[in-house]
Amino acid sequence: MSKETEKQRWQRNFADLLQELRVAQTGVQILFAFLLTLPFSNGFTHTSEFQRDVYIVALLSAAGATTMIISPVAFHRALFRQGRKPELVRFAHRMASGGLAFMLISMVSAVLLITDFVLDRGIAFLLTGITAAWFLAFWVVLPFARRNWGDDDIDDDDDEPQVLSGG
Repeated sequence: MSKETEKQRWQRNFADLLQELRVAQTGVQILFAFLLTLPFSNGFTHTSEFQRDVYIVALLSAAGATTMIISPVAFHRALFRQGRKPELVRFAHRMASGGLAFMLISMVSAVLLITDFVLDRGIAFLLTGITAAWFLAFWVVLPFARRNWGDDDIDDDDDEPQVLSGG
């Protein structure tokens, strides 16, 4: 097995990031589309001021997530063939992380909006808190707890901490 060059490693890291962004982009686009159509539905006129405020938080954070998750494409276009792949990978990593944070806020806000609309507010807050904890567990706690597992193992991703901490 041949050792990849640094240029190949950066190219592979960028390709990996793009695959991750494709998954996140689909989810945030579906959520954003739902939120964009919600005010035009019949039941939206029956929302409280609190629910409309939560809706605005969900909508704007979905817009923020969409912006950040798609931004590496625009950045790539601007840097195309300039040999700046390390800079691009670092930028894309930051944007993906920020986009996921905005997506978390948007999804949790959407859960609060819907649960508050159909349930008692106390139960809505409880279910939203559980939802937020669930997202944080799988998107933050477990990935960061996993970062140092198997440091002695040799695998395909042994260079990712260098790339991801580069920003």
